[in-house]
Amino acid sequence: MSIVRQDAWTNDEDLVLAEVVLRHIREGSTQLAAFEEVGERLSRTAAACGFRWNSSIRKKYKAAIAIAKKQRKSLKKNKLEDSIQEFSEEISTEISDVSVSGFESEAQEVVPQPLSMSMEDVIEFLASHKGALESNQSLAEENKKLKEKITELTSENERITSELSKLVSDYDVMKQDYKLLIDIMDRAKKMSVT
Repeated sequence: MSIVRQDAWTNDEDLVLAEVVLRHIREGSTQLAAFEEVGERLSRTAAACGFRWNSSIRKKYKAAIAIAKKQRKSLKKNKLEDSIQEFSEEISTEISDVSVSGFESEAQEVVPQPLSMSMEDVIEFLASHKGALESNQSLAEENKKLKEKITELTSENERITSELSKLVSDYDVMKQDYKLLIDIMDRAKKMSVT
């Protein structure tokens, strides 16, 4: 007879975990957010959900993960195109609202020109910002390493300072002992002479 663990994962719980993680992948959210959501639903920790996902569930859903990632990319592309279109329309509307008058008697109407922004321009813009972000991340990493080095050197400096003060103290004691020994020898010499 085998003993069933009380905290064992059921097939329904595995299914909930898979559905929520795939939804988060599609929406461009993080897996950690998915694990936290599932943890609240199933009264488990996010770490337990993450462990379950990475240890067994992920392998079963490789194809679904790939599809979710493709859906996320197409969703991002559509959102980007929509936002470019909205921006272009806003600019066109603002330009059309402005009229320029050359003379008092004659007003000229400004014809709105569509914003000429290609996908290549957008990609180039995003790539340049990605480079700046990576540069910031590398600087932050270097800063972290330098802070760790400072902490290490500070503790080493404190250790060496402590050793130095102990040596100075030992030296002072030895110096006093030496002086006392010399005084005793001088007295003994004087006593033997007299």
